[in-house]
Amino acid sequence: MTDNRRLEFGWFLPTAGDTTAYGLASAQIAPSLELFDKVVQSAEAAGFEYMLVPVQTACWEAWISSAMMVARSKSMRMLVAARPSYINPVLLAKMITAFDQLSGGRICINLIAGQSEAENASEGVKWGKEERYEIMDEEVSILKALWTTRGPVDFDGKFYQLKGAQIRPYPLQTPHPRFYLGGGSRQAWEISAKHSDVHLFWGDTYERIRANMAEIRQMAAAHGREKQIGFGMRLQIVCRETEKEAWDFAHGLVEHASAAQKAFVKERFATSEANRRVRELAAIGEVIEKNLWTGITQVRPGAGIAIVGNPEQCAQTLQNFVDLGCHSFCLSGYLHDEEAERFGKWVMPILRERNKERMLAA
Repeated sequence: MTDNRRLEFGWFLPTAGDTTAYGLASAQIAPSLELFDKVVQSAEAAGFEYMLVPVQTACWEAWISSAMMVARSKSMRMLVAARPSYINPVLLAKMITAFDQLSGGRICINLIAGQSEAENASEGVKWGKEERYEIMDEEVSILKALWTTRGPVDFDGKFYQLKGAQIRPYPLQTPHPRFYLGGGSRQAWEISAKHSDVHLFWGDTYERIRANMAEIRQMAAAHGREKQIGFGMRLQIVCRETEKEAWDFAHGLVEHASAAQKAFVKERFATSEANRRVRELAAIGEVIEKNLWTGITQVRPGAGIAIVGNPEQCAQTLQNFVDLGCHSFCLSGYLHDEEAERFGKWVMPILRERNKERMLAA
């Protein structure tokens, strides 16, 4: 199925800080308002439309950070994580709609069930992974009901029971802010099929992405959403003027990481299906497709597959995913302000030229 919806590009807000070399103390940049301003301003100037704001123990709190940065930017939307059982869904619905109204519609929601069981336990989340997805399903159903029903809402679920719930204000966006989800398990796919506007894949082989898209679209059809669900990629990027410069920086980014750091990433996130898949890809080899590198997966959890190359190679790799049917690209790179600038100057023009009818004007 061809998906001709408009292409969109998002960038990453490094709320745990930034670096040019994992494991090298002198290369670390601490999180701060100054850092966040630099990254958001660079991303906005480069043509990115939304910022992914992460949630993890090491990160600054996402909702407060997002509210600050949406007020300090001109057009950037914030992609903020809603994690199951963290916030009462009625309060969450009100938080999101207040954000939506006050920002002029600049919020979208990232559905995350939690990559690490140890992290969930440390924060008092008693539910296992399967139950967290069940809770997420109920919470998103409640959000949608509260946002689209003009009157009291009743809900009788396994985890939540509401009688006559109402909220103010209602969303500015119609029918409500969009939902994104990145997850590799069947349960995650089912939530995406039922609720998401965009399913974000982490980097993988082209054939694997093609097959997964077909399967999730088929699952969405069971909910009457085959044409509603869209697909995207969450990727790192290392773009330099020459391919050699790009690979030199990429290898330098991870060469100082200690064995203890690599073991921590591997063990703490072992129960995540998406993290298991990136480790599987890394075991296959350093490069899984031309210019698609697994190296960063050793030193950080999550979406560590990176596009590495010169501007033409980076643009072509992204174009390959566009041609597969992806329309949303959530990217990040090091340093985040500088990589955003390079992308806007070198890669974005190539993609605009090749996808004139599907991208906004510069």
